[in-house]
Amino acid sequence: MKIVFMGTSEFAVKPLKKLKEAGHDILLVITQPDKRKGRGKVFHSSPVKKVASELGLVVYQPTNINSDESVKTIAELKPDFLVVIAYGQILKNELLGIAKYENINIHASLLPKYRGAAPINWAIANGETVTGVTSMKITKGLDSGPILLQRELPILESDDSISLSDKLSEMGAEILIETINLILTGKAVYIEQDNSLSSYAPILTKEIGKIDWGWDIIRIKNHVRAFKPWPGSYFYYDDQIVKVNSIDAIETNHDLIVGTIYKIDNDGIWVAAKNGFIIIKELQFPGKKMMLTSEYLKGNRIEIGKIV
Repeated sequence: MKIVFMGTSEFAVKPLKKLKEAGHDILLVITQPDKRKGRGKVFHSSPVKKVASELGLVVYQPTNINSDESVKTIAELKPDFLVVIAYGQILKNELLGIAKYENINIHASLLPKYRGAAPINWAIANGETVTGVTSMKITKGLDSGPILLQRELPILESDDSISLSDKLSEMGAEILIETINLILTGKAVYIEQDNSLSSYAPILTKEIGKIDWGWDIIRIKNHVRAFKPWPGSYFYYDDQIVKVNSIDAIETNHDLIVGTIYKIDNDGIWVAAKNGFIIIKELQFPGKKMMLTSEYLKGNRIEIGKIV
């Protein structure tokens, strides 16, 4: 089948590779424009662009996917399917009428739960124990089209957003191929979503990463797991942003003000939370690399009793 593929993030990489392996003719890979990152503000390509280039596929990076030029570019290819996975722009009606068979989206949640830009992160942050992948027909609206296939995946306590995304990407790749086959064989069943059960997974911003020590320890643990690598979890120490990458937690009663550094030992820095202590095992101060707390403390001092 002739396919135009739209994707940007790492989540879309395995489905793209799977389409290629399955023998589909990928006419064009559309991804977001390169962005400047880091201190040197060097341009970086999306994960999808890097893989598409390795596979020898043609890449197109419009600023606006709904522009007249973009619509014309895609329409001239006369694709059988338009596949959209973690692309980053909402498609308007002009694009949705181009594909011969269907416009398919692969979404990393059990729709209608967690519609939006960051379903994996928010599922972990909210303490969900199960998530999954949904294939759906793209319609006007945000992730609200009829469901084609859906598969569940448990969220393990050891999962963070990176590991869970990798598992869901693999699942999404399989579901994509199955969905295309169902449509081509006339066996596809379209199930309308129940909008009354919908929830939203908003785009991530830097401010979301800040840890509130007034939360209970489970919420803090989920927060650290959920927001790797972006925006990361952090707190302030002497007006410096300190990123946190790994923690332990102990539930216990105490009479300390939340955010108080209780003690420092071989396990890490103990910070008082609502119903126990968070033990910071891996951190990063400005201008330094992420490191084990024990390594950082060999050449730096943290004040016990300080409120962060």
